[in-house]
Amino acid sequence: MARPNIFDVLSVPAGNPDQDIPPAKDDDRPFRSDRPFASTERKSRPTPQLGLIQGAVESAGRVEEIERKLAQGQSVVDLDPADIDASFVPDRMAPSEEAHRNLVASIQESGQQVPILVRPHPETSGRYQIAYGHRRVRALKELGLKVRAVVRDLTDEQLVVAQGQENNERTNLTFIERARFAKQLEDRKFPREVISRSLCIDKANISRLISVASRIPLDIIDAIGPAPTIGQGRWMEFADLLDRKAQDKIRKAIAGENFASLIADARFDALYGLVKVKSARPTTEPWTAKDGLRVAKVTRSPKNFSLSFDEKVAPEFGEFVLEKLEDLYTEFKTRALEQ
Repeated sequence: MARPNIFDVLSVPAGNPDQDIPPAKDDDRPFRSDRPFASTERKSRPTPQLGLIQGAVESAGRVEEIERKLAQGQSVVDLDPADIDASFVPDRMAPSEEAHRNLVASIQESGQQVPILVRPHPETSGRYQIAYGHRRVRALKELGLKVRAVVRDLTDEQLVVAQGQENNERTNLTFIERARFAKQLEDRKFPREVISRSLCIDKANISRLISVASRIPLDIIDAIGPAPTIGQGRWMEFADLLDRKAQDKIRKAIAGENFASLIADARFDALYGLVKVKSARPTTEPWTAKDGLRVAKVTRSPKNFSLSFDEKVAPEFGEFVLEKLEDLYTEFKTRALEQ
């Protein structure tokens, strides 16, 4: 899916990156200008879910575009991390503590090699809002260092497209991170076209993402975490199971003392197993009247109960029961209220 070049993003030459961003290689790649929000990553990735649009040639073009801008001498500024606020729509969920510590160690040893992208805060003078680089800001703030940043005037639309494309290019967002990001953009009334551009996937897959995130409460998604090995199919099955009773059961489990100690994938598995209805083969048995005739069969399964009548043994008995069904239901409801 071709996208217009909304604006040019700035960076620094690829070198020793901040741990989470491998350096680019090969200096003779062809220049392209159709990927406006580039990272310095250039790596092979497994085939992603949800029909990602971009390919390796486009990724190379994104890196080349950065290098071309750098060659033109565009600059980076140093900002106080205390003056920088997060994006108004989070995409990546909290990284593991190990990943954070590795990033801190990398920056402490080599400095911040790749700048972040920010815009002047639209509501607060003197402050900035991140388009991408949240992890680096957290690490630099912890180290007491200034943040190297490119400052651009961005609309809300430009910010979320830059944010989504950059994080998608550097580190594949998990299925549920994509779904969560897409749903929050939908809630903020962004058009599907913008959501599609921000995640580099087509509108049909955007609909699937939003459907899943709409059926799983946000507090449950956040309690589970990014769950990198859990794909679209299992999240869709999980969403199908979440009636109100299941949600109550899940929230009790989340509040348990051992839940937080699990990794995200194990949290998902624990909650999925808690609410998954175990499949069982339906059982069928005859119903015999007092006169000895087997006039019906009863079939039971975890979700269904059915009666079938043998027209050869008791002709028209089924129609008779159907006529009485409303009276039987009323009697059933009355008895339930009396208990």
